[in-house]
Amino acid sequence: MFLTIAIATIIEKLILITIVVMGSLVIAMYTTFAERKVAGLLQDRPGPNRAGPFGLFQPLADGLKLFFKEEIIPNFSSKILFVLGPALAMMTAIMTSAVIPWGDKLQLFNKDISLQIADINIGILYVFGVVSLGVYGIMIGSWASNNKYSLMGGLRAASQIISYELPMGIALIALLMLTGTLSLKEMVVQQQAGYWNIIYQPLGFLIFIICAFAECNRTPFDLAEAESELIGGYHTEYSSMKLGFYLFAEYINMFISSAVMATLYFGGYDMPFFNEAAHANWGNWLALIGIVAFMFKIIIFIFIFMWVRWTVPRFRYDQLMNLGWRILIPLALFNMLATGTIILAKANHLLWW
Repeated sequence: MFLTIAIATIIEKLILITIVVMGSLVIAMYTTFAERKVAGLLQDRPGPNRAGPFGLFQPLADGLKLFFKEEIIPNFSSKILFVLGPALAMMTAIMTSAVIPWGDKLQLFNKDISLQIADINIGILYVFGVVSLGVYGIMIGSWASNNKYSLMGGLRAASQIISYELPMGIALIALLMLTGTLSLKEMVVQQQAGYWNIIYQPLGFLIFIICAFAECNRTPFDLAEAESELIGGYHTEYSSMKLGFYLFAEYINMFISSAVMATLYFGGYDMPFFNEAAHANWGNWLALIGIVAFMFKIIIFIFIFMWVRWTVPRFRYDQLMNLGWRILIPLALFNMLATGTIILAKANHLLWW
């Protein structure tokens, strides 16, 4: 009996992993299409509209083009590391999806099916740990290319990501002081029972989303691949699907960052102005509506990423570092101290609310 339950659980998780991984790849593929459409909208032009109806086959055409491009490995590169770099970047981007609760439980075959691959009690630390490893994919690829422009882009990426992880982590500490948990699932449950965390942590969210732009190497923080300065940055020497892996990893990171922000600050799959308890008899429909609500929040964040890219010019490198070390870190420390002061005052009944 125990063996049967274990096998059923393994099969359930494997199916969920397949759906999440393949879904992330498809979303990343069509996020490139959405980016070009948003760019066209903001620049008063149609964007891709030739391949298929409304241009919907354009991502498939781009993917086939990358597959059939000539695969070049420079003679003086470190060949093993040259291949390992994009593979590591892609792997870490996909791994972060494991702890995100994509929705409430589904009832199938008289069994509760969790829509979270792994509900670990240190979920947000897992996300930070895996994201921190992602920089090694960029660093290894840039160093293995044996190209000074690639190496410069890798050094920029490493210093940028390390610098912006600090204010992001400090902003998250203030949120953890409020929630008292590291589990993403528990954070969603708490927000369902009360208010979304954005109400309590507006400054923390602002710091977090700015750092998310930097962590994803998105404009105005795309100094690691600044074409006007570094030709193509850390992936200058890459072609074919190795280049595709780096590009896909960026869009998957953007998708997962949006999912994390929606989970931490906007209730995850919680639906605003909707009483889930009053509609508990809806069963699986309630869970499916929650998934749709979660995806809608993610789409809004992805649109913000794209909107900023085609609106704000790239920072200079000294401006990027000044923002991280001289502005965001002091603001994050102030937010953490203010949060701790308010929690302590409430615990001692010094505040009326």
